[in-house]
Amino acid sequence: MIPFNVPPFAGKEMEYIQQAIGAHKICGDGSFTKKCNAWMEERFHAQKALLTTSGTTALDMAALLCDIKAGDEVILSSFTFSSTATAFALFGAKLVFVDIRPDTMNIDETKIEAAITDKTKAIVVTHYAGVACEMDTIMEIARRHGVKVVEDAAQGVMSTYKGRALGTIGDFGCYSFHETKNYSMGEGGAIIINNEENNERAEILREKGTNRNKFFRGQVDKYTWVDIGDSYLPSDMNAAYLWAQLEIADEINEDRLASWNHYNDALQELKAAGKIELPTIPEGCVHNAHMYYIKCKDLKERTDLIAYLKENGVLAVFHYIPLHSAPAGLKFGRFEGEDVYTTKESDRLVRLPMYYRLTEEDRNTVINAIKAFYAARA
Repeated sequence: MIPFNVPPFAGKEMEYIQQAIGAHKICGDGSFTKKCNAWMEERFHAQKALLTTSGTTALDMAALLCDIKAGDEVILSSFTFSSTATAFALFGAKLVFVDIRPDTMNIDETKIEAAITDKTKAIVVTHYAGVACEMDTIMEIARRHGVKVVEDAAQGVMSTYKGRALGTIGDFGCYSFHETKNYSMGEGGAIIINNEENNERAEILREKGTNRNKFFRGQVDKYTWVDIGDSYLPSDMNAAYLWAQLEIADEINEDRLASWNHYNDALQELKAAGKIELPTIPEGCVHNAHMYYIKCKDLKERTDLIAYLKENGVLAVFHYIPLHSAPAGLKFGRFEGEDVYTTKESDRLVRLPMYYRLTEEDRNTVINAIKAFYAARA
């Protein structure tokens, strides 16, 4: 069976984990954590980057830094992972879902403004498949209405929008380094702070509400509890695992792009015949090959295709059930406007195997199985 995902492994992970153990510093903010933070700041021209225990806790921190409180409203897409919504519902926000664009599966920027009320505190955008949302329009709307923008760039590490790294455009950016992502530390993430006035509070929130970082910098002679917070620091052993991959980030990126392009080229014939739809990459967007998906005619065809691929040794999967139709979505949110594309498009989408070092032989097996499926339905 060709798996859907294989967690990335660069080769030096175990060596670096042993170094972390040997340094007797396996808790948070050890040398490997600092290396990862510095790498993101330099590579992405980020004002400040902080590793977190997950992409979810990065979003939790963003919600706290946006000062989300009960009664506030947050606008977001329904076609995203539960973490995008949970982080804001956790602090009492009402979730206001708007429709997506069918071409990128991202939030439809033209639907946002109509959803803004005097209770709106933030717009949360998810860069689906590592392809950027229309950030110029979204930022202009946000600034005009005085609301924050949080980028859920969990899938967007190494992607850009008009030359800017995803996660560095809004007020806060959130990355994921889960085992399903392009770069992994097992469980982990990072928050990007794009305005230095939020740096100190971010450090305090991340350190259980204490000013411990100021103590380590010699700015105070002892540290104490100064605010709310939580333990958002990952183990330095996790950071060591990630560092091995960041050292070869370009190699991993190019390898994944080769697989993405291979799929895309080979499936053009089915697209031209009107059998399937392929991903759209808008002008100005550079993606990271986080995933490759196709769209079938409808839900039944998708179900049949996934079953056929599995019978032929290929594990392909669908993706999100729209959050506004989920039990928690009904409890904590509402859909603003009409659901023209969110449900319809999510019902058609199939994700193909995609991971670092996916072989050409396996890619061809996937492609040939898809072609055989549609040939039998001709």
